[in-house]
Amino acid sequence: MTSPDNPILPVRSAAEMLAAVPHLVGFHPTNSIVLIAIAGTKVALVTRGDLPAGVDSIAQALPALAQADATHVVIAAYGPEDLATPAVDAARAVLTVAGLQVYDALRVTDGRYWSYLCDNPTCCSPEGTPYDAVTSPVSVRAVVSGSSPFPDRASLAASIAPADGALRAAMDEATARARRRLADLPASLSAIEAEGRAALDAATNRYRGGQRCTDDEVAWLTTLLTTIAVRDHAWLTASGDERHLDLWRDLTRRADPDLVAAPASLLAFTAWLQGNGALADIAAHRALEADPNYGMALLVLDGLRAGIPPSVLEDWQSWAAQETDHP
Repeated sequence: MTSPDNPILPVRSAAEMLAAVPHLVGFHPTNSIVLIAIAGTKVALVTRGDLPAGVDSIAQALPALAQADATHVVIAAYGPEDLATPAVDAARAVLTVAGLQVYDALRVTDGRYWSYLCDNPTCCSPEGTPYDAVTSPVSVRAVVSGSSPFPDRASLAASIAPADGALRAAMDEATARARRRLADLPASLSAIEAEGRAALDAATNRYRGGQRCTDDEVAWLTTLLTTIAVRDHAWLTASGDERHLDLWRDLTRRADPDLVAAPASLLAFTAWLQGNGALADIAAHRALEADPNYGMALLVLDGLRAGIPPSVLEDWQSWAAQETDHP
């Protein structure tokens, strides 16, 4: 689920709304049902699920829609008619029972869309209405503002997939050196915390300068992040800044599989702060693949499922401080 706190993409038609969707969810949806929640005149929340989708799966979005104070919802089902139509019917039923007005319900297939609520051939042709999600003025404005949606969800997931080949071999060697270095440190939490803060500061400065960490720097920081006090310091200094996102995205890719829970959770939280719910969800699940009970990742997922936008946290550092000291 994505909570678009910042992007302003004025839309005046169904075609422009569909052109905005990839920039709101982070990728071009395929075989998906998307609910675009509107509060007043603004998009308050965007949720996406896989097709096929029934009443039960769509009803899971209701708490998030309530949290967003949604009054209207646009339904967009991306896929063939035999999958899209039952999902749209289910969504309309769920939303109606919940007291939400369905502003429009669309099927999107092969660059065309059909409205389930309009049968006027003048504006809604039986052959579908063509639209272009790439060259639309809405999309162009989003790209100029820095948005660059992935071709699909799999491509987004692949962007933080574990490194392999020669890079994986190099990181294995670097991680072995980092573990030996950690064993040589004084056996005190304060010494590890000091090393962790120094490593985090150095890494943050590198990415702010448009550089990236060496293999040994990545291995050292990800090894130190297994100490919860170090992880918590990184958490409390996180921001939605693009360079922070670059840092944790890179470390999530390059970290040893046994060490990925902390950097992946930090990536999830940073993406959530930025309003990038799709990346936050994928990153949190990467963390849970390494450690199914990793508390920080579970916390981010809880926030995403509830549809809680970062803007509702007036002082999220204080809030996060209450949740630290737990894996």
